[in-house]
Amino acid sequence: MQPIIELKNVTFQYPGADSPVLRDVNLTIEKGDFVAVLGGNGSGKSTMCKLFNGLIPHYYVGDLSGSVTVNGLSTIEHKVSDFSKTVGYVYQDFENQIVSPRVLEDACFAPLHFGLPDFEERGMHALEVVGLLEHRDEFVWQLSGGQKHLLALASILSLTPDIIIIDEPSAQLDPQHAREIYLLLQKLNKEQGRTVIVIEHHTEFVAEFANTVILMNQGSIEFKLPVVEALNEIELLEKHQIFPPQVTQVAARCFPHEEQLPITIRESLSLFERGVQLVEEVPSISPKGKEIVQYDKVCYSYQTITKKKKRVLHEVDLTINEGDYIALVGNNGAGKSTLMRLLTGLIKQEAGDILLEGEDIRNTAPEKLAERITYIYQNPEQMFIDDSVEKDIGFFLRARKHPQTEAIVNQLLDQFHLEELKEKDSRLLSGGQQRRASLAIGMGMNPQIMLLDEPTANLDISTRKQVSTLLTQLKNQLRAVVIATHDMQLACEFANRIIVMHEGRIIHDGDKCSVYDNHRLLNKAGLTPPQIFDLSKELGWKQPVFSVEEFVQQYEKREASYGVWS
Repeated sequence: MQPIIELKNVTFQYPGADSPVLRDVNLTIEKGDFVAVLGGNGSGKSTMCKLFNGLIPHYYVGDLSGSVTVNGLSTIEHKVSDFSKTVGYVYQDFENQIVSPRVLEDACFAPLHFGLPDFEERGMHALEVVGLLEHRDEFVWQLSGGQKHLLALASILSLTPDIIIIDEPSAQLDPQHAREIYLLLQKLNKEQGRTVIVIEHHTEFVAEFANTVILMNQGSIEFKLPVVEALNEIELLEKHQIFPPQVTQVAARCFPHEEQLPITIRESLSLFERGVQLVEEVPSISPKGKEIVQYDKVCYSYQTITKKKKRVLHEVDLTINEGDYIALVGNNGAGKSTLMRLLTGLIKQEAGDILLEGEDIRNTAPEKLAERITYIYQNPEQMFIDDSVEKDIGFFLRARKHPQTEAIVNQLLDQFHLEELKEKDSRLLSGGQQRRASLAIGMGMNPQIMLLDEPTANLDISTRKQVSTLLTQLKNQLRAVVIATHDMQLACEFANRIIVMHEGRIIHDGDKCSVYDNHRLLNKAGLTPPQIFDLSKELGWKQPVFSVEEFVQQYEKREASYGVWS
């Protein structure tokens, strides 16, 4: 295959930075390849990809040396507009590339401004491809975060680019839609020969869809390898806090001398033989704690600009008890964020009642509710008010003249590992650091209940594990926690109760086994179980497992009991 992208000795440093973000990078990407770029937060992945359409150096300025050639054109000698037809890019901050008020208008924007006569047909087709055609007449602000992500993809597909770059294809998408995006990219790659480049943290998607993997570390390329070889570099990946697919992790631990480890469930089945599982006694369900919150037939609608009402929640009944750690899951646009925001008083229900320890919250001002309930936004920047981490954490306490403000802020800086960052502007932190800062701000309000909207979105797997650990620690400090999430592993590890929403209704309320054993429910709500759960079911285990540790423990118990797999 001939190179479609070529980098030679590329070094780049942002203005005011202490060191280069890219260091002497040499790389070729062949035409028609499907490439996954791996690396921790801050490794230079996004910066490198911004070289591919000329945004660096023409939009993001800085010190650039070396050469970048795309489709035979030098990005230094040609303008960004020279590449915009052939290189489509969906950015990590994709909402910033949505420029029109209505969905169809945005999908048509690029071909219209290139003067293409079939601009509307192109926009309609792109919306159909990403599953947004029925939303074509809606305003962009009516879409969920995941739907906006799909719209950003549609806006680049309308130009039928030769090269498609997506920074975090699965970000803010429910698992079903994320998989559909990858299937679409695979179709464009295999049937139309498009070159696809994804920046991804979910190695299960990488294993299934990518052909080539690039690993980046501190601005340099650690390796460029075929996908099987790349994901078998267990020690190197884990050294850089990147975790291979769960099936690869368990194979490495159970069969340490295996030359080539499986990277998909199908490959794993020949390694792990089917057999009897040693089933442990399932612990009894803990009794419910005191009722804290009651939703009684709650409905919510908003009025569109055309004066029509758009119903978001339909007669929702829900009780939150003391000791509940709830994961709200479901499709994009299911109403998860709205359900939580109603409890803050920032928006009001159209019908029904919401009671907080027996009191109707309509009679309580939002600033009073904030003393008992904290809402952590999906975008951490919405939590930042002042000019440093330390001031942001103490803002609520200082506003209420709390006598222990300094002591509490210092304790939170320590708890969330922010001591070294306390004087930095929160907006300039990395994604994981911002997430920790937003949690510290929330805890600084000393709430009884914490509501979190996608707390692990856009984070690499290592940072997600750190955030998951912090959330687990908060269980001892809060009466109840509710998280809206598409991260199924987080839901399994954190929650003792999983609530499934679909089209503004609660369609299931139970534990993880009751959710993931219900195939009709999974399909309806766009959910996908953790990969290790699917492997245990494929092996015929009566009691499924939800983590790598659980799987390895079961394997070791069977080995000790039977000597071999039976």
